[in-house]
Amino acid sequence: MSPRLRAGLIWAVVALAIVAPLALAAQSPLLAWRDPVYIAAGFAGIAGLVLILLQPLLMGDALPGLTGWRGRRLHRWVGTLLVLTVILHVAGLWLTSPPDVIDVLLFRSPTPFSAWGAIAMWAVFAAALWAALRRPMRLAPRRWRLVHTGLVLAAVCGTAGHALLIEGTMEPLSKTLLCALALIATARVVIARRAWARARQG
Repeated sequence: MSPRLRAGLIWAVVALAIVAPLALAAQSPLLAWRDPVYIAAGFAGIAGLVLILLQPLLMGDALPGLTGWRGRRLHRWVGTLLVLTVILHVAGLWLTSPPDVIDVLLFRSPTPFSAWGAIAMWAVFAAALWAALRRPMRLAPRRWRLVHTGLVLAAVCGTAGHALLIEGTMEPLSKTLLCALALIATARVVIARRAWARARQG
């Protein structure tokens, strides 16, 4: 297979993984009974899941044309955008039902997907904060990678658990495939980088 064909196939798969869940969710009949704010909050959550897939692809040099420093730089911007989508997701849900959001944040909600969502949210915030503190605090690279990797794993697994347990506007098959791709891509980068081994050496 030629490099150009391979690159085209990779981008086609990634584009399908991104567009299909959003397009199918937009056609959900459940949207007819939802407030605009609730709908916006839901799609912010879907966008966050898409960004979680892109993050390991960028760090793992898996996207043709976005490898090396380009991928690292975009990884930082996508991370910032991910934090914003999480904030929009939670803020929209807060506007529609503050008591439910409080229960989720305090891990008092009876629904299992809520706990996974709270874990994912705090992990995303912590990973972003840890990344922002790397240079100002002059953190040791190996130890920084170990903590960042742990937080990222919590964020990805929490997001996948949250999304898969919700029976909402996302179409089940496309949602499952998107979550699976995010988990596989993250695992691939974590194993390749072996942050834990480097931390022991340091």
